[in-house]
Amino acid sequence: MATPCIAQLTFRSDDFPKPVVAAFDMPDASSDGGAILLRSVDTHFGLTKRLAACLADARQPGKIQHQPVELLRQRVFGLVCGYADCNDAARLADDVIHKLLVGRDPIAGPALASQPTLSRFENAVGPRELFKMSHLLADTVIEHHRRRLKGRATRVVIDLDPTDDPTHGQQQFTFFNGHYDSWCYLPVVATVTFNDEPEQFAVAAALRPGNAPAARGARAILRRLFTKLRAAFPTATLRVRLDGGFANPKLLAFLDRAQVEYVVAMAKNARLERRARRLMGQARLRSKASGRTEHLFGETRYAAKSWKRKRRVIMKAEVVRHPGREPKNNPRFVVTNLADAPEAVYHVYCQRGNVENRLKELHYGLEMDRTSCSRFWANQFRVLLALTAYILFQELRRRAAGTVCADAQVTTLRERLIKLAVWIERSARRIVLHLPRTFPWLSTWRQLAHAVGATP
Repeated sequence: MATPCIAQLTFRSDDFPKPVVAAFDMPDASSDGGAILLRSVDTHFGLTKRLAACLADARQPGKIQHQPVELLRQRVFGLVCGYADCNDAARLADDVIHKLLVGRDPIAGPALASQPTLSRFENAVGPRELFKMSHLLADTVIEHHRRRLKGRATRVVIDLDPTDDPTHGQQQFTFFNGHYDSWCYLPVVATVTFNDEPEQFAVAAALRPGNAPAARGARAILRRLFTKLRAAFPTATLRVRLDGGFANPKLLAFLDRAQVEYVVAMAKNARLERRARRLMGQARLRSKASGRTEHLFGETRYAAKSWKRKRRVIMKAEVVRHPGREPKNNPRFVVTNLADAPEAVYHVYCQRGNVENRLKELHYGLEMDRTSCSRFWANQFRVLLALTAYILFQELRRRAAGTVCADAQVTTLRERLIKLAVWIERSARRIVLHLPRTFPWLSTWRQLAHAVGATP
């Protein structure tokens, strides 16, 4: 890194025609020039401005240097650009693009907030404010897609999925979880899918103690989403897909009362395995004859002791074969109220597997699991900040349809479109971003800029 004492560095090689000098002397420049795309998405949504309005500010007005909306944007756009920690604030305090993203003059504007200021900001947020923010995020996503689809969705699919968030300190409500074999939180993420579209749009994320049952909080999240989705899409059929951890009698009874379609995985037990015995025998015979993995589908009417009535259970009898290994029985079960053929129902359930990609993006692309504050509510706030950044990225990806970035993950979108060298020039009339003329993804970037509101 260049310092006042080392203004430049020289690289020499026999392959270079001349010595190559790296001089750290370009003022008013940044490596995050592409983030202006996501700032335009945020302007379209009005998301960070509305989220900041949910926050109570108890500070003395005469002593405030950084408004709540500026602090919120600093954290959200820091996540967007790959800076997950408040500690990164010192590196970005005078970055011209990051000042522009929060709404300040990129050259003459004051420096951004420091790490202590951002940490105080995160720890000042309470449960009431977080509840309002959670509602606002869900409302924003649903209303945006209601306008996009003109309220004509025929089916909306809701997926809930828990994930582990390992902790390594003295965070509130972090507990040991035997399934994940670690001290952790256990957040749950909700997504919605409209009609037959491939994208699962994130609408909610709730942090939970590490020892929470998988279904904790699920009914409250679903109840709120049912209300919002029915108001936005009154003629749409609602469908819920859940993994086996949610299959408890209270949740199944709740889904029945809500009159929604559901497909919920079930853990196998001795009674269900007896029901599937004949089907497994047929699958073994077929696998022995073909020498390949084979599976058959069937159904049964089943009621656990804690259930008040019988429900339809889809059985998948699968025999798995790997070279050099003995064949392995792999029976699977799904409880549902759908009337489709067993194989079709199981295919509907398998489509929820794509939610794992959403979790990976939140974990590895936006570091939702960077919950290192000691207070639980501060960590919930961090989860919502990551969700906000992800909502912006998902809209950017949706608008990238027809380009090479249409299916790109968050990390790829950041690498191709956000991490872009820029030199800023300011005049009395405008601010000009000077971007590289030979940028490899220039055509895609231009198309996205037009899509988010830029004009020639």
